Amino acid sequence: MKTLVLDACCGSKMLWFDNDNPLTLFNDVRSLDTTLCDGRPLVIKPDTQEDFRNLSFADGVFKMVLFDPPHLNKVGDGAWMALKYGKLNDDWKSDLTKGFSECFRVLEDGGVLVFKWNEVQIKTKEVIQCSPYQPMFGHISGKRADTHWILFFKNSAMSKSASKHSEAA
Repeated sequence: MKTLVLDACCGSKMLWFDNDNPLTLFNDVRSLDTTLCDGRPLVIKPDTQEDFRNLSFADGVFKMVLFDPPHLNKVGDGAWMALKYGKLNDDWKSDLTKGFSECFRVLEDGGVLVFKWNEVQIKTKEVIQCSPYQPMFGHISGKRADTHWILFFKNSAMSKSASKHSEAA
């Protein structure tokens, strides 16, 4: 079966109903098999182990990309939250800008990018500025409404550079 979906930062695949979805290529920069401080196992076992800022896949090979990058930048390296969700570098804007760029590069024209972000430390509005495309719509969820699900559609009409050109006209 052909791989149609890329999960660019799969972590322990918490979002998935089927952790072995045959249509999906699960990618993460980490591979880990450990036990968290509360005794729960944490297994991060991606199909490919690559950095979302520099993916080796060809241009336009996926119909859908899920981009759920680490959302914490103020957490200790060994903290359970860092282990479970990953940790952003101090230069998170550059990292997320590169990540969005790579995710859109490997996404086919007319493809969908699903973006998940928890804004407990960095506001969603700031993160969206890192994307070369305008978001189409989204949904806020969670007990404190900190988690944002946002859908992007890769189309020239949604490109931020196209929007700037049309505004100038």
